[in-house]
Amino acid sequence: MISDRELREVVRRVVEANLTPNTAGAEAPRAGADVSKPSPVPASGPGRLAIGADHGGYELKERLKPFLADLGWSLDDCGAWNEQAVDYPDIAHQVAEKVASGSARLGIIIDGAGIGSAMVANKVPGIRAALCHDTTTARNSREHNDANVLTLGGKLIGTIQAQEIVRTWLSSECREERHRKRVMMIEAIEQRYLGAPVSR
Repeated sequence: MISDRELREVVRRVVEANLTPNTAGAEAPRAGADVSKPSPVPASGPGRLAIGADHGGYELKERLKPFLADLGWSLDDCGAWNEQAVDYPDIAHQVAEKVASGSARLGIIIDGAGIGSAMVANKVPGIRAALCHDTTTARNSREHNDANVLTLGGKLIGTIQAQEIVRTWLSSECREERHRKRVMMIEAIEQRYLGAPVSR
């Protein structure tokens, strides 16, 4: 188990290595910092988006696809292909892997409630999946937490509400340095546990 002192030290090192305030108060990489890591996704522009759903989210996924295409996004559909029962962990993992690998900029996963898919996606290193149920949580998840995967409950929200959530989520960005610092704290915690034995 990691101690609070060890965690604070890891976070301090990550923040110092990656953030240097400039005169405008925005972040800037320090000399020697790893700039190969993806920067915050400028979500407003078109790009590749991975989308997937289990049987509980299939109908909403199919309704969102033309909406997303109209917004300019290229879609990588990870299934399901009909309403026959499938296991949400398989679909959620595929979407999360595409985002983590960089083959998709962002991801959307839909199951009955959106909870299970968020849990699965967040097991993939580099993924920050957020279950959103309205435009407020959608905006917050991007602006404060730099979420790169959105999960939705296909049995809990309708098409119009889902479109509003998705539009808000895709048009929001994590820009403020105080929020970027906290995202790096999340990444530092994740890095600390990678390779650590799982405890029950």
